[in-house]
Amino acid sequence: MTPEQVQSFFAALAAVLVLGRLLGAAARRLGQPPVVGELLAGVLLGPTLFDGAAARLLFPADIRPLLAALADLGLVLFMFMVGYELDLTRLRGTGRLAVSVSLCSVLVPLLLGGLLALHLADRHATGGRAAFVLFLGAAMAVTAFPVLARILADSGLGRTRIGGIALACAALDDVLAWSLLAVVATVAGGGGQWRMLLAPGYLALMLLVVRPGLRWLFHRPGTARRAGWQGWVRDHVTADQLVVVLAGLLLSSLATAWLGAHFVFGAFLFGAVLPRDTSRHLRLQLTDRLEYLTRLLLLPAFFVVAGLQVDLSRTGVRDLGELGLILLTAVTGKFAGAYAGARLNRVPPVQSGLLAALLNTRGLTELVILTVGLQLGVLDRELYGLLVVMALLTTAMTGPLLRLLGRRRGGPTALGDFDHPAERPRGTRTFPAASRKG
Repeated sequence: MTPEQVQSFFAALAAVLVLGRLLGAAARRLGQPPVVGELLAGVLLGPTLFDGAAARLLFPADIRPLLAALADLGLVLFMFMVGYELDLTRLRGTGRLAVSVSLCSVLVPLLLGGLLALHLADRHATGGRAAFVLFLGAAMAVTAFPVLARILADSGLGRTRIGGIALACAALDDVLAWSLLAVVATVAGGGGQWRMLLAPGYLALMLLVVRPGLRWLFHRPGTARRAGWQGWVRDHVTADQLVVVLAGLLLSSLATAWLGAHFVFGAFLFGAVLPRDTSRHLRLQLTDRLEYLTRLLLLPAFFVVAGLQVDLSRTGVRDLGELGLILLTAVTGKFAGAYAGARLNRVPPVQSGLLAALLNTRGLTELVILTVGLQLGVLDRELYGLLVVMALLTTAMTGPLLRLLGRRRGGPTALGDFDHPAERPRGTRTFPAASRKG
């Protein structure tokens, strides 16, 4: 790198950090998740405004590969944390309710997204029609698990029954959506597609070798202390352990990229197989050490790289019509699916609507899926930009919907717990939720 390139790179990073932080704080003041402001910062720094003058000034062509490398590293660490925080044991406490709501909230938008894809394929599909249809269905079905967890914590719903069900549904939604996206990557793959035949061996290696090895790493003899009923736990994450985790993460990402999929699958799976039966203190240390670097530096670079692909300056009437169809499909699919799944399990109507509003959150997870689709060549940049707007709007509408529903019953927290008729003993009389005082 020349000295001029180094200076441009540092100036670009400073602009990314400051603008992302300011808009993230502004979003929080407006009752929105910070990711909405950070996503908007990436779009504003792109070619949408001033005919791309700001993008050309701040991000010259010769430093964009460096930003892209930082963005990919941020994506790897983010997907690792998504996989690590994805705990399917939440389903045990919610029974068939979470499973049925999750399946409905995936299958309905998947079907509607597929129908929409057939309508848009002639104009926007850059590869095979089958991959395009599957991809758009997956993009409509996803729920942003990390953003949803933050919304639940900020609204006070995190410790309520609805909050637990929403998190369990989002966890299962993400597993199904990422599995479908892996199929898309296989269908859209090029010359290395035959390597996907080795995927079962890779999965077996991760489950039978890597997972036990990581468990031994955090529980090996002579490195733990007695902690009462918790048994032997570690006091802290050592530098050696962190190096092993990071190296394994990068190698897992490399393996899935070599197999012909995308590196995000390797990062997600490595986080998923990392043992969770360690002390809570150790888990927090592991995530905190990676989260600060990822969220403060690497993910803002990802937002900018994603925003540089969005050009809304030439959006016409036809594009606005397509955006309306995309929003209608995304919102209707998630709401109808989640609401129907909840009502089939006799959840009261208002709580069913609350659950549907929560599962409509897409956030950063949607942007990751869209970026993967763009890199796989499944969709063009025009449709990519419209789908980014959809991700922004569906995430931004969650807070107002929660407040709107909360006004009917004394605040969102008051809606979080409900009596489930299926859990009552036989012969017990049930009353409509609206007839109960308080």
